[in-house]
Amino acid sequence: MPDYLVNIDVDDLEKAIAFYQAAFGLTLGRHFGADAVELNGGPAPIYLLAKPEGSTAFAAAAGQNPAQARAYSRHWTPVHLDFVVADIQAALERAIAAGALPEGPVKTSKWGHLALLSDPFGHGFCLIEFLGGGYDEIADASAN
Repeated sequence: MPDYLVNIDVDDLEKAIAFYQAAFGLTLGRHFGADAVELNGGPAPIYLLAKPEGSTAFAAAAGQNPAQARAYSRHWTPVHLDFVVADIQAALERAIAAGALPEGPVKTSKWGHLALLSDPFGHGFCLIEFLGGGYDEIADASAN
């Protein structure tokens, strides 16, 4: 299985370090010059990358999408982080106190509790507290 890295663009590196440490108990690892740091404490390191608002997020693909600029207001992306927690209420309170914005009440499903939030840089993330067998509660055994 390949290793993977999680990279998060932010426009204020010190604010991002403070948020991710306070919200999730991550610890500061290595610095990579003035524009990137490594946070440890989860199953994969998280790299915070300082990228100014308005800078080009990706170049235009040949005949496809136009170039797009970074924006740190709330935005949607098809990829986001889920943080699995033991106590969703405590984790929710900690994340909000650190600067996260909740996006509705905690939802409960057969597999667990789910809270949708965004960080101070507009990136959506979820808090998940598994119940019972977690996703096994809804898994289709015949799909294996």
